[in-house]
Amino acid sequence: MSLRLGDIAPDFTQESSTGTIHFHEWLGSSWGVLFSHPADFTPVCTTELGLTAKLREEFAKRNVKAIALSVDGVESHQRWINDINETQQTEVNFPIIADADRKVATLYDMIHPNANDSLTVRSLFIIDPNKKIRLIITYPASTGRNFNEILRVIDSLQLTENHKVATPGNWQPGEDVVIVPSLQDADEIAKRFPKGYRAVKPYLRLTPDPRS
Repeated sequence: MSLRLGDIAPDFTQESSTGTIHFHEWLGSSWGVLFSHPADFTPVCTTELGLTAKLREEFAKRNVKAIALSVDGVESHQRWINDINETQQTEVNFPIIADADRKVATLYDMIHPNANDSLTVRSLFIIDPNKKIRLIITYPASTGRNFNEILRVIDSLQLTENHKVATPGNWQPGEDVVIVPSLQDADEIAKRFPKGYRAVKPYLRLTPDPRS
């Protein structure tokens, strides 16, 4: 199954390190980050899960729940979590799905046969409270993910969800944003952006971050 931006994230029921997960019910009204790993007891994955645990407060501030996936079983996950906690000086505080039957991996197209026909690639999905997929990133097994970038994307998605703006390349929260080209009514622009804006070109209008 090939998923695209805007699709409803497939629901599933699967066991995890914290018990049975009914995915849509578990997400509730939160945003979600679902990310997969090739296997338990792999070095890059160990660092990624440690980073995710350390970012718990950052995710919580953004109303985001994190959930990982590996094709190994619950008992393996529990042993691996002990290693993660020890080596990364943290405590894993989110579920790891036990996808031994590849059910979730198949739903989310996480197995790429030309890379490896049995292990999941490093796929990551950001899912909004309406269960729509808002971001899909797939990394090769050898490359660890940048979780600061994941937080940056969530900040952008949540900002642009509520304001008629887009975020420029390399944007960071608090920096200027772009007024969307579809917004042309001068009165509405003045109402939405009381701090004003700077027109670099008619189609490139910069305004302060509305949340700052």
